[in-house]
Parts: sequence; structure tokens; C-alpha cells
Amino acid sequence: QLQLVESGGGLVQPGGSLRLSCAASGPTLDYYAVAWFRQAPGKEREGVAVISCNGGVTDYLDSVKGRFTISRDNVKNTVYLQMNSLKPEDTAAYYCAAGWYPVLEANEFNYWGQGTHVTVSS
Repeated sequence: QLQLVESGGGLVQPGGSLRLSCAASGPTLDYYAVAWFRQAPGKEREGVAVISCNGGVTDYLDSVKGRFTISRDNVKNTVYLQMNSLKPEDTAAYYCAAGWYPVLEANEFNYWGQGTHVTVSS
């Protein structure tokens, strides 16, 4: 059973940066697309970024394009989300998920982590 654990969240000032990590245990992540989703209080969950199993395909939510970068290290069985120029509206719980297709649709992902919280505030 694939298990995912997120880390790297925290409190950061607007304009700051954070790097989230999604570490997998159990089966290798090599065969899975991995995505980051987020959910802010009172809002629906939204897909933020996704990367294909070999890293050749990525996609991003429009509001994070140019600020966030998803990457993966299949040797370390870990996927990263580098978040720069953070804004208060990026405040949310961030979840990583693994599935078969590199799409930003939550119902395509079968394995989910427990989440890590990001707060952007001065």
C-alpha cells in the first residue's frame, strides 16, 4: 500500500517561499503521477500542480503559474512543490496525491497524504 507523507508547511510572510515535500513509502512512486491539491477553510479543494511519472509533463493551476514549481526525485521517492512569491490567498492545507494520470482532477488520484498547512500572513 502506497503511503504519502507531506512536510514543509508553516507560517511565511507574503512574498516568501516554502518548499513542500511528499515522501512515499511502500511501492515506488516511479509509476505514479503525483499532484498537489489544496483546500482553504470554507473553500473547495483545488488542484495546484501535477507531474507525470517520469517528470516530462507538468501542469499548474493558473493562479500559481510562474510562482510554483513541481519536481520529483524518483531515487528519493519524493515529490516537491517549490512555492515562491507566496500570497495570503495561498493559505491552505496542502495535500499530495498519487494516481495514474497527470491531471488536476482529484477523483483521478487513489492515494492521499494527511496534508501540511501553509499560512501566508504578515
